[in-house]
Amino acid sequence: MHGLYLLWWVQERHVPAPLVAAILAAGELAITVLEVPTGWLADRYGHRASLIVGSLVQVLGMLVCWLGEGAAGALTASLLVALGDAFRSGADQALLYRSCTALGRPSEFQKREAWANSLKLAALVGMTLAGGVIVRVWGFATGWQVEIAASAAGLLVAMAMVEPPAAIDEPLAEHASSPSAAHIPAGVFLLIAPVSVLGALSAAASFLFQTGGGLGAGGVTAIVATITLAEAAGSAIGARLPARARMLAALSTIGVALSIMSAAVPSLLPAMAVLLSLLSGIADPLRAAAIQRLVADSVRARAASLASAADKALTTIGLAVAGLIRR
Repeated sequence: MHGLYLLWWVQERHVPAPLVAAILAAGELAITVLEVPTGWLADRYGHRASLIVGSLVQVLGMLVCWLGEGAAGALTASLLVALGDAFRSGADQALLYRSCTALGRPSEFQKREAWANSLKLAALVGMTLAGGVIVRVWGFATGWQVEIAASAAGLLVAMAMVEPPAAIDEPLAEHASSPSAAHIPAGVFLLIAPVSVLGALSAAASFLFQTGGGLGAGGVTAIVATITLAEAAGSAIGARLPARARMLAALSTIGVALSIMSAAVPSLLPAMAVLLSLLSGIADPLRAAAIQRLVADSVRARAASLASAADKALTTIGLAVAGLIRR
């Protein structure tokens, strides 16, 4: 049902479109606010447990999306989905890195994270297209039932996972007693910033491309699919590049240069949007690997969640600026 939320709430539940937009924005803000607290909970009580809780909340959120009524239902569903996303964010990377370390192959984290992200994005395109077909042929009720079943399958996958042992860089309990006790190195912020800026530029370019006018529903769908697939291809490329701060800074610099080019020559915007998405896909697994190598075992989820929160905050700013430009 990805991409059909707005249509569902406006046309089927008769919630005014501006109100739905505000509710969805509130959900994005909630994710940003909840990222770090849920990251601390994951580090404190277990990454597998955090994934299970997040998946369970996701199922509840999908149920409310389907059965909820009016603005209250839309808001409740949006907040539940945000909470589920926040619980899973950061915990997934931390659990993967610990698993690779427990197997004696920590260097494999980058490759596995990159390919997992690439497959996720490619699957998202397929599921989005499939959702549109299901709703058109069998109706929204069937679409929501399939969505809930898929979320429940994710919950079963999370429950089947095994919590790997803590790495031996330091005792887990030493820093897990409170959020302020754990230390995230300053170098993490140098890894976060370039990728967050690149993601904001990519989101703004995509928004400007989609709202350029003269495009129907089919054209917009094709644009979104192309941009998403470009990001998936970037993640696959990122599996083979060095995960260093210099590489992230270089990718961000290229992204800024492409943005300046598209501003100077608007006809280049379609190509620039695709290239920015490609660069963003490359940068994400590189940053994830660099962060996990740098931080202590007791703050892995928090560090990854902090990066995700920065991404969402800067993307929100980028979309707001793009909206002003379009107006």
